[in-house]
Amino acid sequence: MAQGLLTTGVGAIEPIRIGVSGPFTGGSSPMGLSMRDGIRLAAQEINAAGGILGRPLRLIERDDEARPERGAQVAQELINREKIVAGLGIVNTGVALASQLFYQQAHVPMITSVATGSIITRQFLPPQYPDNYIFRVSAPDSLQAAMIVEEVVVRRHLRKLAILHDSTNYGQLGREDLERALERHGIKPVAVERFNIRDVDMTPQLARARASGAEAILTYGLGPELAHLANGMVRLGWKVPLVGSWALNMPNFIDNAGPNAEGTRMPQTFIQEGNTPARQAFIDKYRKSFGVERIPVAPAAAQGYDSMLLLAAAIRQAKRTDGPALRNALEALQERVEGIVMVYDRPFSRTDHEAIDSTRILVIGEVRNRHVVFAYDEDRKRDAQHK
Repeated sequence: MAQGLLTTGVGAIEPIRIGVSGPFTGGSSPMGLSMRDGIRLAAQEINAAGGILGRPLRLIERDDEARPERGAQVAQELINREKIVAGLGIVNTGVALASQLFYQQAHVPMITSVATGSIITRQFLPPQYPDNYIFRVSAPDSLQAAMIVEEVVVRRHLRKLAILHDSTNYGQLGREDLERALERHGIKPVAVERFNIRDVDMTPQLARARASGAEAILTYGLGPELAHLANGMVRLGWKVPLVGSWALNMPNFIDNAGPNAEGTRMPQTFIQEGNTPARQAFIDKYRKSFGVERIPVAPAAAQGYDSMLLLAAAIRQAKRTDGPALRNALEALQERVEGIVMVYDRPFSRTDHEAIDSTRILVIGEVRNRHVVFAYDEDRKRDAQHK
């Protein structure tokens, strides 16, 4: 689906074609659709203001279905057939690892809006690759794992911890990040259990984790399976803290687990709370544009929006749209970009393609009454200072 986004005042000039890919159907779709809609909002605002270099933006959208093989096909189609100048999106780590090789080979910049696997921006480093075309605005799992462990070990003083993760690249790599973060505190997990996508009964894994004496469960998975996990804990009559990666904010976790999701905590880049005028304006515009009260996955929407703003700044700076020029501009961005997650002041460099490289940007969210809110007032106050 191509989003023309041509508005009055821009005119029928050759548009700047930007690829947007993510899971718009299936279990990961709440993240993909939130991200896509955040990108659309930013593009609409840019076009309403006259576009970039006198040209409108056109979003070329493709559903990667959260499948690595489909993601690879989508990347090639966007680059070779649709002639995009850059890509935005990608939600699933496995899809990112399968598809970003094509962006790299074509010298087309890809700003990853949501996928969090720590390896994503490190696939194409010197000396093997003189130039890296993969950038990211989401929080790497290495940072999330550090915050998850800080929450349970430092703030809650728990040391007997079980890890439950899914069998995807996301879950496996996230487990490794959690184990490394625990090791820095001199802790080994008392249990490590795996489940598959579409599993509905985690009773055996939970029973083994409980038998190990675990005082909390650390998770790396996606919403539908995490809901079965939370519901399974209640069926077993086992009540311990559930703390995991940012995907615990997905509506197909919160709604499917219902009261069993209450109190769950996770790192977040953005919580749907208007603690600054810019964030309130974004929330209001999202609600009005898409007819929802609760943004399905608020961080994905905010990160999608911000990734579009960063790409737009790079195009303005480069004054052209070829890949090497855009990569150079992203690596030395002069414009201070006021995003929703944070203000981006030289977010990337030649050697660092992570916009978020400090846990200071992240906050801990908690599920309360089917909404994700700030778990700590101190996080709320600190978060407002990023704007």
